[in-house]
Amino acid sequence: MPISTRIDFIYLSEPDMISAGVTDMSACVDTMEEMFILLHQGDYRMAGPNSDSHGAMITFPEESVFSTMPKPTADRRLMAMPAYLGGDFQTCGVKWYGSNIANREKGLPRSILMFILSDIDTGAPLAYMSANLLSAYRTGAIPGVGARYLARKNSKVIGLLGPGVMGKTSVASFMAACPDIDTIKVKGRGKRSLESFLEWVRAEYPHISDIQIVETNEEVVRGSDIVTYCNSGEVGDPSTYPIVKREWVKPGAYLAMPASCSLDDGMSSAGVRKVMDSVGLYETWYEEVPKPAHNCIPLVGMRFMDMIEEGLMQKDELEDLGAIVAGDSPARQTDDEIIIMSVGGMPVEDVAWATKIYRNAIEKGIGVKLNLWETPVLR
Repeated sequence: MPISTRIDFIYLSEPDMISAGVTDMSACVDTMEEMFILLHQGDYRMAGPNSDSHGAMITFPEESVFSTMPKPTADRRLMAMPAYLGGDFQTCGVKWYGSNIANREKGLPRSILMFILSDIDTGAPLAYMSANLLSAYRTGAIPGVGARYLARKNSKVIGLLGPGVMGKTSVASFMAACPDIDTIKVKGRGKRSLESFLEWVRAEYPHISDIQIVETNEEVVRGSDIVTYCNSGEVGDPSTYPIVKREWVKPGAYLAMPASCSLDDGMSSAGVRKVMDSVGLYETWYEEVPKPAHNCIPLVGMRFMDMIEEGLMQKDELEDLGAIVAGDSPARQTDDEIIIMSVGGMPVEDVAWATKIYRNAIEKGIGVKLNLWETPVLR
């Protein structure tokens, strides 16, 4: 019998992705836990010589002889983020990341993302899918994985800076990990984003009895069991990044930081546990960007890398979330220890969640079947 060379794949629009379960945060947190164990075991690959690169980004000069060349405006990103994930996933894929903060003036999201999931053996496409929700939920799920292992089990109060998409998905993951939460303190820059956040919380979590709009970062942090900064803003000058001061932080707090942030000396000291979503990711980033790295990548993890280089911190102060999830490093040990986690985001997370959603879609008959070819012209 002749071997078939026909290749079909499915296209999943954003509504298709929702039908296939992309907004199921509890399942996403579970999936990210699976991914972190494989990450710790080494059963993955990302880009770059160390297999730990965040991705490859096109950069643009401030001035160009070509008038049509894009300017390096705020959050201008054209980026490919490829990865392979083993275990029960056995898939690979790439997220194409297009972003420009000026999109908002056109009524569009800041980022417009697509994902290609491929067969690891042949490289043939399995699915081409809308990825804004895929990316948002996998990003938000990481603070929730951290909360399962690092937050106090009786956590009740979330302090949130930035009530946008990342803020919503981070809160959703905290709710999945810590069901006793009953209070949210939130600081935002605009009335529209705050109203949208309040409406979302009331619809999704009607049992939350206390939602407080606060005016300062100190109010966000003080008294909160879980703190997350999900703000957006200009990158380059760490003195403009929102700060966390040690005197604001209650004993036993867990801080998950997926956005720009600076820390005072107390928060950078050895008395605060410092967890990275992947130490290898930050080490590779540090090799790739100009120094100080925190000026280029505004995450607290990059400030820690700068401090190690400057002799202000020892590398063994950094802990890896994958090792904690796998049980090879301790989770929370006392009720009073303060733990801060830097969240950088990795393409293996996209591969993991995309694979789950693809399998759901196939099982439920969701998506549009497309044909690549019956027989390729070139062989």
